Amino acid sequence: MPYFNMGRMFLLPSFDLEAEEQEKIRRFLDLLDRSGVERVILKYINNRSALGGRPNSNYFRLFATVVYGFAFGFETLRELEEACRFDLRFISLMEQVRPSYTTFAAFINNVIVPNELEIFSMVNAQIAKDLGIPFEDAYIDGSKFEANANKYKFVWKPTTFHRRVSATAGELIRRYGLIDGYREEELIRSATVAFAISRLSGMRGRMGDGEHAAAEKTLLTLLSKVIEYEEKERICGPSRNSYYKTDHDATAMCLKSDYYSGLGTNMHAAYNTQILVIKGVVFMYYVSQSRADMGDFIPVIDRFRDSYGEYPRNICADAGYGSLENYRYLKEHGIGNYVKFQSWEGNLNGTRPDQYRYVGKSIRCLNGNMGYPVQMESRHPKKKNGVFYRVTGCNSCAFMPYCKQYMTDLSADEKIFEVVEEFQLLKQEAEENLLSTKGIEIRVNRSIQVEGVFGIEKQNHGYDRARRRGLERVSAETMLTLLGLNIRKLFRFYEGKCIDRFWTAPSDMKPQEFKKPSAKRLSKKGQKTNKRMRDGIEKGKTN
Repeated sequence: MPYFNMGRMFLLPSFDLEAEEQEKIRRFLDLLDRSGVERVILKYINNRSALGGRPNSNYFRLFATVVYGFAFGFETLRELEEACRFDLRFISLMEQVRPSYTTFAAFINNVIVPNELEIFSMVNAQIAKDLGIPFEDAYIDGSKFEANANKYKFVWKPTTFHRRVSATAGELIRRYGLIDGYREEELIRSATVAFAISRLSGMRGRMGDGEHAAAEKTLLTLLSKVIEYEEKERICGPSRNSYYKTDHDATAMCLKSDYYSGLGTNMHAAYNTQILVIKGVVFMYYVSQSRADMGDFIPVIDRFRDSYGEYPRNICADAGYGSLENYRYLKEHGIGNYVKFQSWEGNLNGTRPDQYRYVGKSIRCLNGNMGYPVQMESRHPKKKNGVFYRVTGCNSCAFMPYCKQYMTDLSADEKIFEVVEEFQLLKQEAEENLLSTKGIEIRVNRSIQVEGVFGIEKQNHGYDRARRRGLERVSAETMLTLLGLNIRKLFRFYEGKCIDRFWTAPSDMKPQEFKKPSAKRLSKKGQKTNKRMRDGIEKGKTN
């Protein structure tokens, strides 16, 4: 049963749409019908117009109009309202009904926001069928979008101040014996201070009036501070250190585009948006409060799996996602690992290569010397599952100044490396994939596809700042924006144009190899770094 193509368009001849445009809109509505998204909308239809009052708007037409508006540049509530009055495309979509901006706001907040991910996956699954897109090579990247909040209204998590208050309150509690068997709390709770004040009131006769009044005043002041700090810490949560008064879900971040100073050093209220792209179509998104991308890698893939029932065959991402946890996740789920690691660029061009490679149960340094596991009684690994390896023969090695650039003692004829063996194996597996012919093709297409999406939205359409406030509403707005981008691609297909073609590696292409590092150049770089480090140490001693 069709839910979107329900009525015959009734327009005066002088206001008729072109036949080509009518056909594209018809196919767009037919796509929404076949996507099954009506199952979500039907749950919210409760037409009580028979009891009196203004008839409810057609929710199916409202949804189609909102998605169409976000696809073609009508993204604010006022723009949608105005388009339904003067734009023939929107007039036909709404069947000449003119909803107000409040109607659009209520529909988005009540219907789209609670079901954003389900709506997004349903429509995109149908787009994938229509365009014949297999879930093979996927690309993940992230970008920060400024929040709709005032720059000067940010609040930092008051952990340091809370510790100071805890120390002061704990000293008073121990001095007057206000709590039996009191154990000092790193971040004292307001309930603890309040209980101490109640115990203090019962000691009025055993203390001087002046001393009692002073202690009570101090504890009351501390109690108000602790309550304030607890509220701020509750809003921040365990995973971030700041929020904004005008948007509690926004986090202080440095943006590449800094219109305050142009240096990218000022704090802006922002959200971190991750996307997963296949063949130029955005199939998944994830809006978070994270200041770095690395921790959002797995949630994006999990959401993709929950929405479409399968994992992509291969995943490519930049070096910001190259961690042991992310590599391990790809290995466990049988996903091709084309994720760069932190030292990828330095290895590729030879300007800052890794100082060793893991070979079986040993390592090989830049000069070819082998290193083997060693027990260090005076040192403990800094990393989980870290193992110490010793490489000897450093004094006669041309790479020595580079390998020991951060060491103060250069006389030792050895160097100790801390190696996480599992991470090295997974990293070298990613390296082998990235240097292969398939890896070259994926790397070229990554910069085109996933970074191209952010370029289109930020540069072409000027969308670099959220219009709504709150994580849920910003996430729904991001969903509609990305769904609109997919709909624009679909309309290109309706116009008879091919969807984006991406580069394919020639059959005779050979795998790439890392550039051979120059010992002379690396030694000079290492000597300069070591000199700056030593000068800094000497300057610190004199100060």
